[in-house]
Amino acid sequence: MPIGDRLDTETSGLTGPPAPRPCESCPYRTDVPSGIWAAEEYDKLRRYDRATGEQPMNMFQCHQADAGSAQSRICAGWAGCHGEELFALRIAVFTGRISTETYEAAARYSSPVELFDTGEAAARHGQSEIDRPGRAARTLIAKITRNRTDLEGVEWR
Repeated sequence: MPIGDRLDTETSGLTGPPAPRPCESCPYRTDVPSGIWAAEEYDKLRRYDRATGEQPMNMFQCHQADAGSAQSRICAGWAGCHGEELFALRIAVFTGRISTETYEAAARYSSPVELFDTGEAAARHGQSEIDRPGRAARTLIAKITRNRTDLEGVEWR
């Protein structure tokens, strides 16, 4: 079945396309401080470096919105780093989790800011100061926890 041939054409409640630029705490950005996210969040990045058919089937969503919220969207850094090689994008459009337009936007996404070339490089950077995040990282952590209602009680480290 071609990507655009879905039985369900309903688009409400679908994950949205990447933002125009990766957010200020995106783990794929080269200018984001280390240690913002939990180790397991950084570990996820490496899995998308695998050959397409060996990658996870779950999309990597932007961490700025609560999980499952109406504002959920594809992580711009994830799309910019991996693009059309992402197995999860193909599965998501086929199963109706994203629209054809969102698939195309993510597959062709080009970041206006510098991103790491691989999930491995992004994860290595992100985990390098995870036990002692600097002031800039702590500031971003505080901002994220204020904005996300689904992180209450979550142990980040």
